[in-house]
Amino acid sequence: MAEISATSFPSSSSAVLALRSSLNGNIRSQNVACLRTTSLFQELSVKRSQLSGNAVATTTTHVPLTRGCKSQAIRAVLSGDGQTVVSADSKEAGLRGKLKKVVLAYSGGLDTSVIVPWLKENYGCEVVCFTADVGQGIKELEGLEQKAKASGASQLVVKDLTDEFVKDYIFPCLRAGAIYERKYLLGTSMARPVIAKAMVDVAAEVGADAVAHGCTGKGNDQASTCNVRFELTFFSLNPELKVVAPWREWEIQGREDAIEYAKKHNVPVPVTKKSIYSRDRNLWHLSHEGDILEDPANEPKKDMYMMSVDPEDAPDQPEYIEIGIESGLPVALNGKPLSPATLLSELNTIGGKHGIGRIDMVENRLVGMKSRGVYETPGGTILFAAVQELESLTLDRESIQVKDSLALKYAEMVYAGRWFDPLKESMDAFMEKLTEKTTGSVTLKLYKGSVSVTGRKSPNSLYRQDISSFEGSEIYNQADAAGFIRLYGLPMRVRAMLEKGI
Repeated sequence: MAEISATSFPSSSSAVLALRSSLNGNIRSQNVACLRTTSLFQELSVKRSQLSGNAVATTTTHVPLTRGCKSQAIRAVLSGDGQTVVSADSKEAGLRGKLKKVVLAYSGGLDTSVIVPWLKENYGCEVVCFTADVGQGIKELEGLEQKAKASGASQLVVKDLTDEFVKDYIFPCLRAGAIYERKYLLGTSMARPVIAKAMVDVAAEVGADAVAHGCTGKGNDQASTCNVRFELTFFSLNPELKVVAPWREWEIQGREDAIEYAKKHNVPVPVTKKSIYSRDRNLWHLSHEGDILEDPANEPKKDMYMMSVDPEDAPDQPEYIEIGIESGLPVALNGKPLSPATLLSELNTIGGKHGIGRIDMVENRLVGMKSRGVYETPGGTILFAAVQELESLTLDRESIQVKDSLALKYAEMVYAGRWFDPLKESMDAFMEKLTEKTTGSVTLKLYKGSVSVTGRKSPNSLYRQDISSFEGSEIYNQADAAGFIRLYGLPMRVRAMLEKGI
């Protein structure tokens, strides 16, 4: 590596750069420009020109000088004694440009393992790997630090986002009643923004100027949905961050290409049995795609499921549970207050035992294509049933209708990665206000894949037994119905009169 030093003379109109080669120790001096120094504390900045490959040095009055420098980016700071020490930065620009530091969403699998050296080779950057724990299981986190560093990363940052994921992402969707296309409870869709937000936070902590992800355009985030979910969050939270998506840039076309690239760059290839399914798991759900599921006529294999037993093999005796709810959000199980993540985890175990929450659907992806997926969401299915049932007591007809209509748009926005969109945030405020009286409890019966409501109660119930009873009531007079029916049916009566010429 070359060592470059520059000496500045206050009374002189020139600066001399001395280049010492680390290979032979020779020193060469060259007057490279005329710099009129007006202060001993002027800053001389020399930076790489991305257009010409030359180093460009300027004084604070922006008088340029150039000197050929194809392999180093040079930084210079003028010291107080008139000596300007210019050091060569060993980090060269990569094949596609220059980035300082990149935070990579890292799983430890083959794809993200080869992305590490690819980023260094193509962008000349330091790579910080980031892994989020959103309840996917301890096994997926084992040995990640060793894998990341063996791939060339400077460090691995792991953050436990489980509580935040449930409290700030899952529960708002639950309160809104957000279900995509009648079935999908948005497991993957909710997880992407919490992970992307954490990446933006880590980028700020480590001083990164870019983020990267390994979305392939296939599998659970097929056809750019994953890219959109990640990148819309990046744009919303820090528009200055550069985003690198290797699968949109590199020549690697598949697993064999990735293995070859890994071997070429001495990256340990993860030795794991490749699943025939594409899966995505977090505390809310587990999704399955690929293999025989690509034909929507095929029944899923029994051994594919991992969070739930086959309903046929579930216990022959039903289990009754009670969900406590406050202001539209679940807070307790069988009278015991629990944190959001703990409550969901316990319901996953209970629901899975009874074969609850299996969904097989064909959905419309963001770009318009259809995709078949199978989802296991045992705890989430139980919670949706409980919350929606309690609303039948606490919300009036118009409120339920408006809430249900907005829930469709809410689900669509979450599915499309628009978590931080002002419209979605405004709907959150509406849902929170609307459900502030939805407090009480719901009793459910779990039996061989089904969830049945057996009871519900609330201190804010709009249901009045004295009004709804078949017995006589002072508030509701049966005779009042005649006038109401005549007025309510007036439009239909007038139309019929017109048709009959009356």
